[in-house]
Amino acid sequence: MSADLCAHDAVTLAGLLRRKEVSAREVVAAHAKRIEAVDGAVNAVVTRCFDAALDRAARADQALARGEEPGLLHGLPVAHKDLQDTAGVRTTYGSPLFADHVPDRDTLVVRRMAAAGAISLGKTNAPEFGAGSHTVNPVFGATRNPYDLSRSAGGSSGGAAAALAARMICLADGGDLGGSLRNPANFCNVVGFRPSPGRVPVWPAGDVADVLGVEGPMARTVTDVALLLMALSGPDPRVPLALDAQPPRAEPGQIAGLLRRDLAGVRVAWSPDLGLPVEPAVREVLAPARQVLAGLGCEVVDAAPDLSGADEVFRTWRAFRFVTGLGPLLRSHPGQLGPNVTWNIERGLELSVADLSRATVLHAALAERVSEFFADVEVLACPVSQVVPFDVTLDWVHEIDGEPQTTYLDWMRSCYLISVTGLPAISVPAGFTPEGLPVGLQLVGRRRADWALLGVAHAFEAVTGHGLIVPPVLTG
Repeated sequence: MSADLCAHDAVTLAGLLRRKEVSAREVVAAHAKRIEAVDGAVNAVVTRCFDAALDRAARADQALARGEEPGLLHGLPVAHKDLQDTAGVRTTYGSPLFADHVPDRDTLVVRRMAAAGAISLGKTNAPEFGAGSHTVNPVFGATRNPYDLSRSAGGSSGGAAAALAARMICLADGGDLGGSLRNPANFCNVVGFRPSPGRVPVWPAGDVADVLGVEGPMARTVTDVALLLMALSGPDPRVPLALDAQPPRAEPGQIAGLLRRDLAGVRVAWSPDLGLPVEPAVREVLAPARQVLAGLGCEVVDAAPDLSGADEVFRTWRAFRFVTGLGPLLRSHPGQLGPNVTWNIERGLELSVADLSRATVLHAALAERVSEFFADVEVLACPVSQVVPFDVTLDWVHEIDGEPQTTYLDWMRSCYLISVTGLPAISVPAGFTPEGLPVGLQLVGRRRADWALLGVAHAFEAVTGHGLIVPPVLTG
């Protein structure tokens, strides 16, 4: 029973729970047992609250028995990224300075998931303050890829992606600044969706005008991602840039129908590299995806937007964000922050008003060019990551196809250049290398066309089925 329950996706579990074919307590207990069985090798769920989860599951069962209307995520086991504040539950941000930190309030994402009936089993691992797309920190160590325990799970939502892949949870939240929802999903053969800025309100926020960092859903299927997005979306009066649009209303079992669409004539721009170095193994796995999209009825053309200036915009605003949020911590605790965090803060300290002004001008010009490009196509298809999952003992990727990568950000450009566009983007499983390492396809949609993009990803997923392949950590 435990193995069967953990194998179900979130939408299927939601139906079983609503029909009372299984109890929330049984579902939570099965997933807690799975964590205890496999997470010693993976190291994804680093803080656990199983007793509280079982208590909440019992209350959820009682409410359903009384005839109360179940929430959208009723009884579904989740875990929250260790960068999300959770009231009464340890939140370390991957930093030794906060190793015993217990917040007194929840973030909005955590509140909305709980209000929809989700049951948290704990916190998922992340790099220190989310710096980098490789999940390792001095508090908990490295999270390993369930498809190959010698490889990275990506980051910064690497714990979330690994936990989903190993069937420890069925839904997870994550943040995405430079690819932190997409890169780990790509590495772990799950689905990570970077929604449009403001689709999922961020509260509390260090900068209410920030459109580079977003929060969003991760799951094993596009339908499950849509389910969680429905629970997370919608305006909040405390968040000035939150979009006013309410999410579609549907029961879990109706979501697949909501996403189903006819792709005949949909113009898709295909770019195998976005003009960046890409490992041959990634190119080889992604090549068949072009024909898959054509087979779905899409009109696929070779094209890519002009992303010149995006690199400077990203690095400037990222550095500004780090010095604003963490600069005081570096001053008060010199030598106690990791090299990636310190490097970002130091770059922020070097910024001038002229740098910020130039980044603003470049950003505006980029937005204009991207809008013109997407007037002619609906979707851009390109790599999520330029590399396959790499050695877990590396700090970061230092070379791609013979081209040196001089900073720990360089190898993430295929994701973070897309972040700067402000467009919704998703990583969906696209296949495996001969060594069994997952590779994802990145699909980028028009401005604020989140739900239309999910429809394309859903169609691709349905005819490929790569996400159904379970990792070796579960099969021995």
